Amino acid sequence: MTDVLPAMTMTTPAPKPEPAARPPGRLARVLVIDDERLIRWSFKEKLEREGYEVATAASAEEGLAVIERERPDVVFLDVRLPGMSGLDALRRLREIDDTCVVIMMTAYASVDDAVLAMKQGAQDFIKKPFDLLEVEALLRKTAESARLRREVERLRWETGRNPLVGRSRPVRKLLELSASVQHSDTTILIEGESGSGKGLLARVIHDSSSRASGPLVEVNCTSIPHTLVESELMGHERGAFTDARTTKRGLHELADGGTLVLDEIGEIPLHVQVKLLRCLEDKRFRRVGGLRDLEVDVRVVAITNRDLKLAVAEGRFREDLYFRLKVFPLYLPPLRQRREDIPLLAAHFVEQMNARFSKALTGVSAAALQLMLAYDWPGNVRELRNLIERAVLLAHETEILPSHLGPELHAAHGADKQDGAGGGLALAPVEKKLIQEALAACDGNQVRAARMLHVSRDTLRYRMKKHGLM
Repeated sequence: MTDVLPAMTMTTPAPKPEPAARPPGRLARVLVIDDERLIRWSFKEKLEREGYEVATAASAEEGLAVIERERPDVVFLDVRLPGMSGLDALRRLREIDDTCVVIMMTAYASVDDAVLAMKQGAQDFIKKPFDLLEVEALLRKTAESARLRREVERLRWETGRNPLVGRSRPVRKLLELSASVQHSDTTILIEGESGSGKGLLARVIHDSSSRASGPLVEVNCTSIPHTLVESELMGHERGAFTDARTTKRGLHELADGGTLVLDEIGEIPLHVQVKLLRCLEDKRFRRVGGLRDLEVDVRVVAITNRDLKLAVAEGRFREDLYFRLKVFPLYLPPLRQRREDIPLLAAHFVEQMNARFSKALTGVSAAALQLMLAYDWPGNVRELRNLIERAVLLAHETEILPSHLGPELHAAHGADKQDGAGGGLALAPVEKKLIQEALAACDGNQVRAARMLHVSRDTLRYRMKKHGLM
């Protein structure tokens, strides 16, 4: 019987990891949630003069949407708000982001409110009316607390306790969606381009689930010969075929009590798809050559970079299995659609390669990062990792420079600079004009302009610098 062990990896149970944390940044972003317009205006005027970026919201619901989108460092939150109360908003806020500093505000201060707010994670409590100088002093005082929290985040991030690096909205949304089914047995289908990190997402799902103490069994279906797929998945009895000299447990049995990750699910032969469907529906299967059914408690996470719907139309994949797998679909977008994650991923891989090759690079230079941001990354995160590995080996300076990057990145940057050569549309002037109009409409506020353009603030700042608008 052909040995297919390289196609499968089995992870021993590990402690449940901490929730994903965003990498550290400087204390700059402040959100004020208060239904009094004068208070919002006063905070904004005072704190922006002190160098802070200030966003405001008139209700808890509006404020939570801002927190979800922009991840402020400090939140001033009124206790009494129309609709959802400030204390209820504090509980929801902590579910979205448990690292930002929260300062409660109220004109109806009481010991009970203060104690309850502190128990729910508020950093401090101020009473209206207040002196804005005192508010600014309190904000400076919270800087040390925010710095320590970000340092903890950095340590957790660098030690790789969350393998899915990124803070873009798609990544945060994926983590939130996966968390919503962490205590269920729901089958999950992860779709996305090759190299985008689907396997890492599957591990995050397992590690954050109630099955984290059980086994994680991963198998690449393309690595198993078609004639052996059923035997590998379901196992076989002794004498079931010529080389079956002993009884063998299949991957479903090995994953009992844990998670079975089926990578490239679209490669499973049609005759095995029928048996996989039964196992998913009834939690029962029969070994090859077996006479009795076996029961297992397994959660299946299927992964594919192919269009399964098209495979169904072409008769290469069963429609009933497709819909059974797609109970809870997740789509991991390619790297070119979440460019704001590129700096974080690059820094993460530099740290990895520093440890691997005993180097001490501080990171990626601004010029090299511009090349990375302009490139489309057809190989996605895997391509970025390979590029960083090569660059770290080549680098003899303190950081990665443009000369350490491959010719494809330089070519892409050159194409980006062209102003409509060959009769095409000149994209650079159009982009510059859009940014100028958005900034003018928002009175120069970059956060609001980025929101209007549907990009992150980091992306906007990069584009502003590129077009000389800083």
